Amino acid sequence: MLEKLSKLLDVEQLDTNLFRSRQHVENHRKVLFGGQVLGQALMAAARTVDGRLPHSLHAYFLRPGSSEKPVIYDVDPIRDGGSFTTRRIVARQNGKAIFNMSASFQIDEPGFDHQDSMPIDGVVPPEGLKNTQELAEDMGMQTAADDQRRFMVDFRPVDPKSYFDHTAREARCMFWFKVDDSLSDDPIEHRSALCYASDMALLGTSLQPHPISLYDRDLMPASLDHAMWFHRKFRADEWLLYVTDSPSASGARGYCRGQIFTRDGILVASTTQEGLIRQIKG
Repeated sequence: MLEKLSKLLDVEQLDTNLFRSRQHVENHRKVLFGGQVLGQALMAAARTVDGRLPHSLHAYFLRPGSSEKPVIYDVDPIRDGGSFTTRRIVARQNGKAIFNMSASFQIDEPGFDHQDSMPIDGVVPPEGLKNTQELAEDMGMQTAADDQRRFMVDFRPVDPKSYFDHTAREARCMFWFKVDDSLSDDPIEHRSALCYASDMALLGTSLQPHPISLYDRDLMPASLDHAMWFHRKFRADEWLLYVTDSPSASGARGYCRGQIFTRDGILVASTTQEGLIRQIKG
């Protein structure tokens, strides 16, 4: 089992713009975790850019990937402008595209600055909460507990019942999270790690108003697309608060939004995602 997320995010360079994953995170479904592809794709793209950090990405998951095989990342250097750099990344397995992403990088420059406030009502500090692995063990869900351990991210729901429970509630969640191990000071590593973690709880928010969870055997969940914006500096190995909501679910798809804050209330990133939440008829 992997012990460090930094090792998972590292990609091997095969050619000037061609990369390959070195390791993968396992799960009981043997399906590639979407956050892994997001993080590795951003890391591959960043290896082709000098002196600029990613400020946004827009991705589509095209086919289910296998967690048993390496992923090839083909980076297309579309544009190198005066202030912005654009990269297109296609991830492949068995010669077929399973994922594509556009990522934009920008020079560091000053400008107007404002942000939403971090919610404070009902927010318990992370030290007083159990993580998802411990919650799964408490509920006797050993398979889910093993999966949570492999993710290498300490994820702690503010509402302990919101992750695995089947009770219908408001389509809003809050989670504290941080990478289990210490990362380097490279901001690319932290942004790739945030990509990885951002896919862990977002889709489940769309199930909150319904009596079902992501771990229900009668559910087929899958990320369809994912967008992310990086606003300010942060460290992914320090506690971050992920505030998510889901304005709509229809057509077997759930639409979700997220905001990520530092512990002292700085908004560092925003996410959106639509995912498949198809209920399987027994």
